[in-house]
Amino acid sequence: MKQFTSKELRNTWKEFYKERGHVDVGAVSLVSDGSTGVMFNVAGMQPLMPYLLGQKHPMGTRLCNVQGCVRTNDIDSVGDKSHVTFFEMMGSWSLGDYFKEERCKWSYELLTQVFGFDRDHLAATVFEGDENAPRDEEGAKCRIDSGFKPENIYYLPAEDNWWGLEFGPCGPDSEMFYIADVPDCGPKCGPGCSCGKYTELGNDVFMQYEKHKDGHLTPLDKKNVDTGWGLERNLAFLNGTKDVYKTDLFASVIAYVEKISGRKYDNDDDMTRSMRVLADHMRTSVMLIGDEARLIPSNGGAGYVLRRLIRRAVRHSRILGLSTDDLLNIAKIFIDEVYSDSYKNLVTNREFVLKELKKEIDRFTATLENGMKEFIKIQDQTIAGAGKSISGKDAFYLYDTFGFPLELTVEMAAEKGLSVDEEGFAKAMDEQKQKARDNANFSLKTSDDLAIFGELDDSVTSEFTGYAKITDEGKVLAIAANELVDEAGEGTQCTVITDKTPFYATMGGQKGDFGIISSDGFEFEVIDTIKLDGGRIGHVGTVKKGKISKGDKVTLSVDAFNRKRTCMNHSATHLLQKALQTVLGDEVKQQGSYQDGERTRFDFSFSRAMTTDEIDRVEALVNDKIVEDIPVVTDVMSIDEAVKSGAMALFGEKYGEVVRVVRMGDFSKELCGGTHVAKTGDIRCFKIMSESGIAAGVRRVEGLTGSGVLSYYKDIEGTLYKAAKTLKSAPADVVERIEKLQGELKSLSSELDSLKSQAAKDAMGDVMDKVTEVKGVKFLAVRVPAVDMNGLRDLGDQLKDKIGEGVILLASDAYGKVSLVAMATDGAMGKGAHAGNLIKGIASLVGGGGGGRPNMAQAGGKDPSGIDRALEEAVNVLEGQIK
Repeated sequence: MKQFTSKELRNTWKEFYKERGHVDVGAVSLVSDGSTGVMFNVAGMQPLMPYLLGQKHPMGTRLCNVQGCVRTNDIDSVGDKSHVTFFEMMGSWSLGDYFKEERCKWSYELLTQVFGFDRDHLAATVFEGDENAPRDEEGAKCRIDSGFKPENIYYLPAEDNWWGLEFGPCGPDSEMFYIADVPDCGPKCGPGCSCGKYTELGNDVFMQYEKHKDGHLTPLDKKNVDTGWGLERNLAFLNGTKDVYKTDLFASVIAYVEKISGRKYDNDDDMTRSMRVLADHMRTSVMLIGDEARLIPSNGGAGYVLRRLIRRAVRHSRILGLSTDDLLNIAKIFIDEVYSDSYKNLVTNREFVLKELKKEIDRFTATLENGMKEFIKIQDQTIAGAGKSISGKDAFYLYDTFGFPLELTVEMAAEKGLSVDEEGFAKAMDEQKQKARDNANFSLKTSDDLAIFGELDDSVTSEFTGYAKITDEGKVLAIAANELVDEAGEGTQCTVITDKTPFYATMGGQKGDFGIISSDGFEFEVIDTIKLDGGRIGHVGTVKKGKISKGDKVTLSVDAFNRKRTCMNHSATHLLQKALQTVLGDEVKQQGSYQDGERTRFDFSFSRAMTTDEIDRVEALVNDKIVEDIPVVTDVMSIDEAVKSGAMALFGEKYGEVVRVVRMGDFSKELCGGTHVAKTGDIRCFKIMSESGIAAGVRRVEGLTGSGVLSYYKDIEGTLYKAAKTLKSAPADVVERIEKLQGELKSLSSELDSLKSQAAKDAMGDVMDKVTEVKGVKFLAVRVPAVDMNGLRDLGDQLKDKIGEGVILLASDAYGKVSLVAMATDGAMGKGAHAGNLIKGIASLVGGGGGGRPNMAQAGGKDPSGIDRALEEAVNVLEGQIK
């Protein structure tokens, strides 16, 4: 076998297939678009599902890539040698192009000629056949013809060698394995056996049938091939190990953790597991935050999974004695060293990743400190009472009061042999939710109102008059405030329906209007307008004065400024869609949009991130059309006429028989029921604020128009002048001045580090004559002036080498804060010395607290006057430890 670095393996895979006519389609966001029912892309083929199911791919019929994936369903297994939550799939595809013969040939060439496997150690599985589909003799023949030994071909059932959805394209798959030089575990030993003799290398899926809804299969006219090989697994195997954490993807991180923690990888099962969990979860967290979707921790969906990963990483980092800075340094290793070439988004989003990680780590650190104290109390009480399970009520108390995740409570309880009443937790959670529902805010209550309106007679409908006017007269037909009522007094939150209204209801991406409904003696503030079933429009708001009654004649006045800006943003969106199609091509299809008075947002299908040049060209084209001051014309016609006229429609949107078609000269023509400006010049100007990926194959552009653009540039100008003033330079010279200061700072920082290191050594002097013995164990306790925690750790490492075997305690007062570091060698620990307990025994004397592992511990304090007493007391504490 040949050895590869991760970079070499990625490039080798892609170059191998490019030489055989494949196009590298690149990787998409780790965050799924939700179309497959999962939060993340969990397989290399997932982003290509539309094309495997028949849609034409814009880049051809032979494709390849290396796709990042996230899978957390087996998160509890992370900590062994192979499980990871982020992984890369090396993939190649044939979309109705080549089939089994070429596929098997190329897989064998890759295995033998590129990776260096020998024929005797290769095996393959094929589908054995069942009542639905025949035995895959063709697949077996292709494997043998490509070079596999006939005796190393294994037929396995559908559960092992068949791929398919509920209905649609499906077919047999064929997996490839490496056979180790070890005896069979039994007569049935073969691929898929858990004994370890067979290691899976890759998988070829042959989609040759269509499964119909009644379950029967028919051959496909165009057959597809989906090939997937796990990068981490193959990288490890090619480098002579089954431990993915010993590959270059993790090696530098593991080495860093070893250095900081003082622990050796593979020396202790528990510590090694913590190292793996920490390395894996930090890697996945960095990938998700740095992804083009820029995921951030939250309490729901994909954001909650990210939060859980970070918090598990924090917990295992504390077991290893790592600080927040250490965690951020691990993130930097992944960004700056491991993935800087292959995942450019990480480099681009570097500061964002570090900022979001630190925020979440700091947030959870506070949670841990408070929650851990309560957890220990509950745990001790449970054990003292001979209990075997933490109650659901207690688990929910930890969650509700301290933000302690249930998963963490379960995990920590298990370490003490306790279970957690998860059903009781769920019951307490439901009770809390019910309380929240009972005290729900108005926005939630209005959703209940919607069902209430179903009780109205079908004749109760609303006519929208807002295309031509923003003020109109109407009659109140219905009022709902938790139930249908005849009137509502001052302060009442309710939803009002009138027979006519100029208020646009939220739909088609355009946010609903707000404004005022009034009459003699009352005023109703509309905060939102919603579309209701039965052709009704609901005005959601609060009675500000007087009383509104059913049957009242009222004046409805839309907020003119907000409507105008919403129209500007909506019309700009039409120009934007056409500009994107002009610059990027017909692949661009609308996937969603949103416009209100502040901004516009447009989601569209596209396979990659836009370049800076493309963004500039799109923005310039939109502004060119604004300058042309094109009339915005709306035609009302049948849906058939609209489609024949070439008007763009949103895929999946339901349109009535009669539709509105909005035209902007010959440039743009779309089906649209929203409100617009009279001519494009009314938009004034347009600025793209961001372009990002929100799902696999879906991009998002956000923009501003009119005064929003002017305000943006005003803010930028203000920031520039403020920066120039701070830098004492002219605005035009700011960049040059910053570059000069950065150079000076780098030079001074390097000089300062050297001076600090030398100062620490000078301040300490030759202290070996201060070594004493405590019950036969060498002990060196020294006070060093003005050295920070990192400096103390470095000095400790140096002194540990000098002392040979023993215990070292260093104390320092820097900027009014006390730092303590204790270290114990293996020999000293063997006699009972424990650095963590030593620190714990003296930290209170300097007004602080702390602890740590047996070999290394640290603490901070606020009282420098207690340092000498702490060093003296350390002798007594150590004396009590030595056996």
